[in-house]
Amino acid sequence: GFGTPAAIAGPLLVALGFSPMAAVVMALIADSSPVSFGAVGTPVMIGLGKGLAQTTPEQLQQIALTAISIDIVVASFLPLLMCVILTRFFGANRSWYEGLGAWRFALAAGLVFTCSAWLVTFFLGPEFPSILGGLIGLVVMVVCAKKHWLTPKKVWDFDTRPSTSETTPKAATTAHLSLWHAWLPYILVALLLVLTRITALPFKHWLNSVSISSGNILNTGISNHLEPLYLPGSIFLLVALIAGWIHKGQKRALIQAWGESCKQLIPTAITLAAAVPMVRLFLHSDINSAGLESMPMELASLVARTFDQTWPFVSPFIGALGSFIAGSATFSNMMFAGFQVSVAQQLNLPQNLIVALQLLGANAGNMICVVNVVTAASVVNLVGKEGQIIRLTLIAMLYYCIAAGLVAYLLINAVNE
Repeated sequence: GFGTPAAIAGPLLVALGFSPMAAVVMALIADSSPVSFGAVGTPVMIGLGKGLAQTTPEQLQQIALTAISIDIVVASFLPLLMCVILTRFFGANRSWYEGLGAWRFALAAGLVFTCSAWLVTFFLGPEFPSILGGLIGLVVMVVCAKKHWLTPKKVWDFDTRPSTSETTPKAATTAHLSLWHAWLPYILVALLLVLTRITALPFKHWLNSVSISSGNILNTGISNHLEPLYLPGSIFLLVALIAGWIHKGQKRALIQAWGESCKQLIPTAITLAAAVPMVRLFLHSDINSAGLESMPMELASLVARTFDQTWPFVSPFIGALGSFIAGSATFSNMMFAGFQVSVAQQLNLPQNLIVALQLLGANAGNMICVVNVVTAASVVNLVGKEGQIIRLTLIAMLYYCIAAGLVAYLLINAVNE
């Protein structure tokens, strides 16, 4: 989460032959639907969990199920849209039509992920859909590609003419690993996360037994607690240590890698340290001597009078705006989840559906989020081209928000009839 998917996938696509601009645009568009459950469910578990005044794990799962149900209809078409954008803006013939030739393979890719994610959400909750859905989709589509199932009959290629605006980054020096060794850390992460989240097993209780509490903050009645061993990040750190041993890395190289990783975390840590308290102040601004409602509630009253029953079309764009401004879908959900619930209550709209639209809108905003764009552009030597990248990802972002709003609007009207 937090911008790293596009930064990781971009250089991989460049190594496969995509131009740097195409690689960044594709990686950012792909980093959308999975964001609902990215960083092991952080946008749902933390974003919505902290953003809603009173919520239960069952309600969070229901909101997540509603969001991924809409995604089956909407996000399943994103791979096809990516193919169309590729052939139109990066293909030799600059054709919208050529990308449609991959419609069977592209739709299969979208449906494999969204349907797998729905099943995982239903049976395991909102922490694992992106991890397991991504792994399942990867395996299924690699097999389809190897067997030439659903692949297009006509093959198209990229425009191979050199571009003065793009430079290919230097290839990184990598160790020679077998596929099994290369994938083992990812498999371990998925396995350990699942094992520590199953209630029937003792691991979850053991990890939850260690807790840190803030107590009553400034006598406001607001408190917070942290279970450090249960955090997904703790699993990642453990697997990173194990991976160094499995891959038989040299001590000096491992120390250098950890050092560089810690340096890269500093800007993110500063951002989080500033953003989280600001969001909490935003949410708890009803604690004041003037007797005013909190800022989200005041805003909700205003927009409820303005947009009325057309709110399902506006709701996703609020989520997208939050991601664009805050630089994170999690922060967007923390800021605007309560706001969305208040609007839904005033307009007599289904609350879970409206919050699900907030979740999907935050996903869409991830495509144009400045932090993500800058991060992805920097790793493929496209610094200064952020505006051009956003103009291309904006196409997919608008589709995502409008389509999600339309599906929700039709669902509401179908129920009312």
